[in-house]
Amino acid sequence: MVQRAIEPAIGKWSFPSGYVNRGERVESAVEREVKEECGLNVTACELVGLYSEQDNPIVLAVYETRVTGGELSAADHETLDAQVFDPSTLPELAFGHDSQIVGDWLSMTR
Repeated sequence: MVQRAIEPAIGKWSFPSGYVNRGERVESAVEREVKEECGLNVTACELVGLYSEQDNPIVLAVYETRVTGGELSAADHETLDAQVFDPSTLPELAFGHDSQIVGDWLSMTR
C-alpha cells in the first residue's frame, strides 16, 4: 500500500492507483501506476472487482498483481511511504472502498 502525499486523504493509506491513458490497456495502466507510485514491477493477473459510487464519475478496476522486480519505495510526489501490510493489521485507510477491496481480495484467495 502507499501512504498518500496528496489530497484527498493525505497521510492515509490506499492502493497505488491512477488513470488509464487513452489507447492504453487497463492491465498496462495497472502495471505503470504501481511502478510510478511504489517502484515495483508487477504483472496484472486477475480482476478483483469494479468499484463505483453514486454521483462519482470514477470507476475503479482493481487487479491482483504479481511482483516481478523493482524495489518497494515511495517512488513519486504522490507517495509519502510504501509498505506491505498483513490484512489483519492495516493502517488507517484513505477511502471506504479500500476495506471492501481487501475483503473481496481475501474472498478470492481462500
